[in-house]
Amino acid sequence: MDHKGNLLIMTGDAGESYETLYAIHRLKEAGFKPIIAAPAKKRLNLVMHDFEPGWDTYIEKPGYRVESDISFDSVNPANYVAVLIIGGRAPEYLRHNAKVIEIVKSFADEDKHIFAICHGVQILAAADLLNDQPVSCYENIRFEVEAAGGTYVEKEEATQHEKIVTGKTWQSHPEFYRMVMECLEKVNVIV
Repeated sequence: MDHKGNLLIMTGDAGESYETLYAIHRLKEAGFKPIIAAPAKKRLNLVMHDFEPGWDTYIEKPGYRVESDISFDSVNPANYVAVLIIGGRAPEYLRHNAKVIEIVKSFADEDKHIFAICHGVQILAAADLLNDQPVSCYENIRFEVEAAGGTYVEKEEATQHEKIVTGKTWQSHPEFYRMVMECLEKVNVIV
């Protein structure tokens, strides 16, 4: 299979384990090379978020560990066809990292696709990329989406607006990745 280009995956410690592994495998399957960027090049401690009866919110358990390929400081957006921002708790602190915001804004400025799932949308809000846009995300970050000028979409598992695709949670993978793959089919191949 031809190499269709590098795709940047942004996460860090407490990134959602299933969202990360699913992304890596799905992108490889489609012929892309996923590159995981984090605050530092290291072994990341991922988490699993799930929903349990009797709890008012999700629960968190330790998840798989995965190696990041590069640090955010080493990212050159020109080397990637698109960016995917993973959910979990990682976006809670990554949205305060100036380099993360700079990277995401670069993808927007270069008119490249930006994909964000679950709490990953918090980074799009911090980067001021949600103005007048429909957004699917985890229901408890609705306030942040609306405060950033976006419109929370309650009934759709995934939403696309121009070059930004957002998804609610890992339970939204079928709808989210259907949209992601449709976007990536239109990207020029980089070999």
